[in-house]
Formats: sequence, structure tokens, C-alpha cells
Amino acid sequence: MSEQPRVEIYTKEDCPYCRKAKDLFDSKGVDYETYNVTGDDDLFEEMVERADGRKTAPEVFVDDELIGGWDDTQALDESGELDEKLGIADDAGDGPEHRRLVVSGSGIAGLTAAIYAARSNNDPLVLQGDEPGGQLTLTTDVENYPGFPEGISGPELVDQMKEQAERFGAEIRNGVVADVDDSARPYRVELSNGDVLTADAFIAASGASARTLGVPGEDELMGYGVSTCATCDGAFFRDEDMIVVGGGDAAFEEADFLTKFADTVYLVHRRENFRAEDYWVDRVQEKVDAGDIEIIENAELVEVHGSVEDGVDYAELVRHPEGYPSEKLDDPETETVEMDVGAVFLAIGHTPNTEYLEGTGVELDEAGYIKTEGGTGGGQTKTGVPGIFGAGDVVDFHYQQAVTAAGMGCKAALDADDYLETADLGAGQPATEAAAGDD
Repeated sequence: MSEQPRVEIYTKEDCPYCRKAKDLFDSKGVDYETYNVTGDDDLFEEMVERADGRKTAPEVFVDDELIGGWDDTQALDESGELDEKLGIADDAGDGPEHRRLVVSGSGIAGLTAAIYAARSNNDPLVLQGDEPGGQLTLTTDVENYPGFPEGISGPELVDQMKEQAERFGAEIRNGVVADVDDSARPYRVELSNGDVLTADAFIAASGASARTLGVPGEDELMGYGVSTCATCDGAFFRDEDMIVVGGGDAAFEEADFLTKFADTVYLVHRRENFRAEDYWVDRVQEKVDAGDIEIIENAELVEVHGSVEDGVDYAELVRHPEGYPSEKLDDPETETVEMDVGAVFLAIGHTPNTEYLEGTGVELDEAGYIKTEGGTGGGQTKTGVPGIFGAGDVVDFHYQQAVTAAGMGCKAALDADDYLETADLGAGQPATEAAAGDD
């Protein structure tokens, strides 16, 4: 192999996406240099200049070529181009690798499934997905997960669960599932980089990704003052006024976190009632009383103004006394408000990562969530395809808690084990015939 290219990663403290980038290169056995820009203005300005004005971390370079942030790096890895740039691309083997059980996703549900599946000698392969570690890696403090009276950081909890899964024999690998072919046994699982696996059983635990608004300026300024991760990017906008859009736990947590850096945090919600649990409502109210947070109800963000060179200039909101103002733009009571802010953070929910199941026999609801058997007995995580199971945020649009995701991951592993022990797994059979042992 030729001499390894020089890899550089600009990072910051408490940056889950920086951690993901480093984990990715570690998994490839590639050495890299890191530069922590936290508290170092000169290094920060160097990063911004080299990264074409972007003010977010990580920023990755290979032989002085800007790869970009985590999303850019992940996309190149999915396509196989990153390995080519690193000089480590492999030629295709003799045929697809076969696994007894493949788990899509490395969040709490996927890792719990891996722990239980490995202990059942089902040799699970965990594919980490678009966001290794899932949404919990974007959470600073997890205070309601049982067994941690002083709380634990999201990334630390995920790391401990990975170690636990690997100790029992699970294999954790970078990879994003692009397509599942359930027309015959074993199932064919294609990854976004073109790699193909076959699997006797499959657990979909690929979680959900942050939703965006689709308003003008959002895409253009993503990474330049618009963000979906306060813990990742908040520190880059110190002493600026900031907006957080949303009304659930995530929005309240991000608003609370951003008070460490912001002059004032404006929490913008389209109606008066919030979905956040009382704990977060009370915690944010303390910051409101202290003057650190201002809540703007019955308002919606409709445009972000600014430029790549200068970042966010101001945000345009609409307000209506009865809420949902974007639906009442022609109403004379609807007013437009321009807010001079330096950053906008979106915390408006998530979209389940289930596109790879479209076209299979797995039934999805209108929002893309997997419909499972449910009920009170065994087999609660079964889908409409024997041998394919669902767990975590790809199924649960209601509770969406780490502990419920862990419970569903456990159920999925146990259901998969029962299936693998009883089904006829003869190669080449139609899936419906291969499932005869379930009757």
C-alpha cells in the first residue's frame, strides 16, 4: 500500500460529531492529527479560513484537501470515496459476506439488541449507520437512565454499551444500510458504499434523524449559523443572541445548554402549549426568570437571512395570537418580526430512518415508522416479514426514551433468537416459505 495520506481533524470539546469522525478513522486504522479549537482563537480562525468559512466542528482534511464536516465525511465513506482517498479501498471479494444476524443502527436499541444477541451466540453484526451511537450521543447529560444516580453523558453511556456488546462477541462496523431485499432467504442487505451482505435475520434499529423546516436560507446556512446540534456548535457563537425552534424535550434541553454561551436564547414555538416534560419546563423557567431565556409563543421561523461569508444576519418570524401563524399569513393579526441573532438551532423532532425498507413486506405508517406486532406476548417486535424485527425510534414515535429503546432492543434480540432457532433457513427459499417454522 502506498504511503498513508495526512489526515487532519479540527475538533472542539464536548463535540459528539468530532468523536464520530475520530471513531471512523480509528475503525479504519488510519492515523490522524487533531487540533482542538476550544479556547484557541488563532486555531479557530485557521480552521474557518481552511474550511471556506464554516464555523462548525469537526472539519476534516486529507492531504490538505477539505473533506468537510461529519456529514460530508460520512457521505464519502458511504460512497467508498473516502477509502479511495485514504488508499485503503479493497477489491470486491468472491461473494457477499453472510451473517446469522445483522443489526442496523448503533443507538441504545441496536446496542442492547447486540448485547442480548451476542449472549445467545447469534454472532450479531452491528452496522453503525448515519449517526453512530444514535441521538443519545448529542445529549450532554442523561439523568433518567436507571443505574446512574449522578447521571451520565450520552456518549459515555453509548461507549460503555459498545464495550459490553463487543465483550460478548458482537462485531460493530461502519456502514449504512441502503436496501434490503426480502424476496428470498437469506435476505440481501446492500450498504450505501455498494457492499453486500446476506443475513438470516435482521433487526431494524436505525433510529431517526433530525428534522428541518425547509424554509429559505436553512440549507444555505447549515453549518454557517444554522444547526441541529447545540452541543456541537453552540460554543462557536459565544455572546450572540440565539434562537432555538421547538417545543419538546430536545428544544428545552438545547435552550438550557445554550445559556452557557449565548447573550439571550429565544425559544420559539408555534403554539402556547409545550410537549416538554415538567422537569425541562421548570428548568427553563428558572433561566427565563434569570433573564437568560425568552420564550416566544405562537411564532414560527419562516426565513434565515445571511451569507456563507458572514453567517446568520437575522431571522424572520411570523406571529399570530392563536398560534400556527404560517397557516394564517393573510390574516391581519399575523405580524412579521425580524430578530437580530447570530445562530439558529432546530429541535423540531425526527424522521425515522426506514427508507431502506420501502419496497419490502415490512409495513410502514405514513410517517415512515415501522408497524410491529405489539401486544403482550412474545414476538412483539415482529414485522410483516418473518425474520425482520423493529426496535427503538424506528418504531416508537410516542415514548422516544433511551430506556424504552433499550427494552425494545432486548425484545427484538429475543424475538430474533426464537426465530433463528425455529425457522427453516434454507437458502433460496421465498421468505414466506422459510418462515413456516413460526407457525
